[in-house]
Amino acid sequence: MIQSTLEQLKDLRLYGVIEAWHDQQAQATYHDLAFDERFALLIEQEHLRRQNQRQQRRLKQAQLFVHSSLDEVDWQVQRGLHKPLFLQWLQGQWIIDHLNLVIVGPTGTGKTFLSCVCAHHLCLHGHPVRYFKTADLLSESKFAKADGSFDKLRKRLASFELLILDEWLRDPLSPDDARDILDLLDERYRTRSCLFASQFPVNQWHQQIQDPTLADAILDRIVHDSLRLTLKGESMRKLTSTLNPQTETSTP
Repeated sequence: MIQSTLEQLKDLRLYGVIEAWHDQQAQATYHDLAFDERFALLIEQEHLRRQNQRQQRRLKQAQLFVHSSLDEVDWQVQRGLHKPLFLQWLQGQWIIDHLNLVIVGPTGTGKTFLSCVCAHHLCLHGHPVRYFKTADLLSESKFAKADGSFDKLRKRLASFELLILDEWLRDPLSPDDARDILDLLDERYRTRSCLFASQFPVNQWHQQIQDPTLADAILDRIVHDSLRLTLKGESMRKLTSTLNPQTETSTP
């Protein structure tokens, strides 16, 4: 009878229940609990297993450039990162409100890293996220138009509550690329969120878009509904390099 029940649980893919049942059978700690209490523990284990699976699925779909978590952030480095405000953003209310986040700063100050930390935390708390380098997104869009899968790509992008556009405007946007970006922003305007990570301050974005009219339209859809984080200081790569005298350990 027990084996038959286990097979039925496998058919139902209730592997968390099976694992918890084995634990209860093996440990005398559970034997004096009432049926309802033991049953509740079985269900809790299954719920946790499925929750973890969803988290891992979201992290896989996000395709983050670096897999970094909150506990890896160095808050001691002076780079304009305000800890209470950043932690507040990680709670995701700006995602619920369909706002954007703009992270700007010189090369090496941690724009990509912090974007991925933010995305990682949001994935763990139920928000579907997708990371792109801007050039890769534009290339994927071109290929999708060429092979007839563009509508499928649009629907897939719309399913993510947050799109991260890293290296935003690193390369000047041609008129064709600007139109693609404008279409994307139109579809997400006040319904979904974007995170833009750029080494250019916002007041230099316009000149990175070759068509002034399209530049006006793109910026109009970003700047008014965006939170901003401006990083500064030296490159984190320099500060953490083993060749940096400040990070070297003394040798015998």
